[in-house]
Amino acid sequence: MENKKVKSILFVCLGNICRSPMAETIMAKVLEDAGLSSEIKIDSAGIIDYHEGEKADSRMRQHAADHGYDILHRSRPVKEEDFYEFDLIIGMDQSNMRELEYKRPSDATARLAMAAQYVTPPQPVPDPYYGGDAGFEFVITLLEEACRNILEMEIQ
Repeated sequence: MENKKVKSILFVCLGNICRSPMAETIMAKVLEDAGLSSEIKIDSAGIIDYHEGEKADSRMRQHAADHGYDILHRSRPVKEEDFYEFDLIIGMDQSNMRELEYKRPSDATARLAMAAQYVTPPQPVPDPYYGGDAGFEFVITLLEEACRNILEMEIQ
């Protein structure tokens, strides 16, 4: 049986100010380059609402800009409706996945996946918040690979 092609993706990290808005931004570019921007809905959210309404972390925005990306997203928490509105919800690490599984309603239609399954070797996308420049650069590198593979594995 052929897998249903994904038409909507939600990226999730802890606060929705570093990893998931970067993933959303990279995925938007990957979809644009593939001519699929109007066909696939993408968004990002956080497990916690501490940063709700805020722009992405200034360091993440700077590193993104250095790579030609402009993060426009404002932080928001995961909502119950997300588990019905999105085909695929991708958590950045094991902690995010545990929280998503806990929050997921029993009749939810969204499939959960960890970003690690879209990179080689499989590895979680680490939170760069408390680290230095190298951590932000590593996250961008991982997410670029993950998003290219999501396009290939889940959409096309």
